[in-house]
Amino acid sequence: MRPDAGSGSGWALGLRGSRSGSMRGRLLRAWREGAAARGLAELGVPRGKPPWRVLFFGTDDFAAESLRALEAAREPREEPLIDRLEVVTLPSPLPRGLPVKNCTKQFQLPTHEWPDTGPNGQFDVGVVASFGRLLSEDLILQFPYGILNVHPSYLPRWRGPAPIVHAVLHGDTVTGVTIMQIKPKRFDVGPIIKQEKFAVPSQCTAKELEAILSKLGANMLISVLKNLPESLKNKREQPNEGVTFAPKVTVAMSCIKWEEQTPEQILRLQRAIGAILPLQTLWMGNTVKLLDFVEVHNIRSFADQLLNEHGIVPGSVLYHKSSQTLVVRCKEGWVGVKTVILKKKLTAADFYNGYLHPWFQQNSKTLYRDCRFHTLKLTTVKKTERKGNGGAQYKTKCMKFVKQDGCK
Repeated sequence: MRPDAGSGSGWALGLRGSRSGSMRGRLLRAWREGAAARGLAELGVPRGKPPWRVLFFGTDDFAAESLRALEAAREPREEPLIDRLEVVTLPSPLPRGLPVKNCTKQFQLPTHEWPDTGPNGQFDVGVVASFGRLLSEDLILQFPYGILNVHPSYLPRWRGPAPIVHAVLHGDTVTGVTIMQIKPKRFDVGPIIKQEKFAVPSQCTAKELEAILSKLGANMLISVLKNLPESLKNKREQPNEGVTFAPKVTVAMSCIKWEEQTPEQILRLQRAIGAILPLQTLWMGNTVKLLDFVEVHNIRSFADQLLNEHGIVPGSVLYHKSSQTLVVRCKEGWVGVKTVILKKKLTAADFYNGYLHPWFQQNSKTLYRDCRFHTLKLTTVKKTERKGNGGAQYKTKCMKFVKQDGCK
């Protein structure tokens, strides 16, 4: 019995030893595979599927919506889409900071200020939205899947830094969002990965359209990242036809050209840039900002009044008492204004009582053509500054307001 017992005992010990060895082997293999994966990640070797390591470049509200979508995709789930997210943004003098920078603080994301872009070769893909800087070829090549751009237009229409503004300014009825791949040296010319059209609502402002397109773009970005390798295989080059450019907004754009712009063009200009740059004109040599534009055909009985007016020229200002609106002559029609800023904010009634009415009391109506707004013209001049005693000269461009009364 003893030998049998000894055999049995020896067999049992041998089995336990075999199981223990097998377990150690599996643990060792798992450790080696994990170490290898960590090593590949550090070397920047691309993953074939999610979760992705993403470096995001952005600044404004449009970009912040995509960043929020990426952050939401990091939340724990069975199949996470993103497991590492860092951000590159621009320095800002604004006290409240850039929207993207504020998001990084909220989400406690690692953040880098351009031109610092963080650790090299540790991300699978880059994402750009409203960043406004050309990315070098060396930087693009650090990302195995390249850099994606969330662009708020239906490319190739409105390449450039202000596509939403120009879509509204030119009265586009359809726009969209394009997810494209960044190419070096030129903005918005890379191949298209995904596109969706969007019908622009009537009377929509650029700010309102930005909010809509930012959500559409964020959803499209997540859709592309879910099937990134497949999406990149199906990319296509942009067509050569239909290319238009959307240059950045300048102060000069805010100056109303009464002789050249129609009522519709002025109203579109207000919807396009009014939230960031109030439209400007000249009144008796003083710069005036105009707010709260309205269509004149919405003012009852005004058309009959205009038929009897003589000596009207572009820029001529009348006051419509029953609607408390200033109405200004422009090319091929009239446009209404409810509020102006001349030293301080004034209602149309305030402006009439303080400026228009006194002028009419002092002047004959034969001088009616002189009671008008004039186009404010801006010229660019070069200003030379010296830094320090005997230091080098630095040339900068500045905008100088040139007040021209336009009277012949």
